[in-house]
Amino acid sequence: MDLDGFGRAATSLDGVRRRTVDGRARWTYDGRLVARALDADHVVVRVPFEVRDELCTRAPTVFDVPRRFRKHMMVVADLVAGDDEAVEDALEAAWSFQRSQSDT
Repeated sequence: MDLDGFGRAATSLDGVRRRTVDGRARWTYDGRLVARALDADHVVVRVPFEVRDELCTRAPTVFDVPRRFRKHMMVVADLVAGDDEAVEDALEAAWSFQRSQSDT
């Protein structure tokens, strides 16, 4: 998957919008961060801690939690690692999380 493919998958989710901030793409639901591009091959996805841990265990070559994100509900996805399904699962988890947060 490339960044364009990720963007298409993100905006296919109901209510997800793409914006560009400081030259980088970001996808939000009702103003809440779903994901944002770090570079052409990596995105940070906002998911609950338990989902983040499951993703890292399930696909350690795709997902990582750099030190700067350890205290945050975020995981970095390597888009070119070859597991599009895992990346899409993370994206859907982020969307679902932000939808549930928006309802409160």
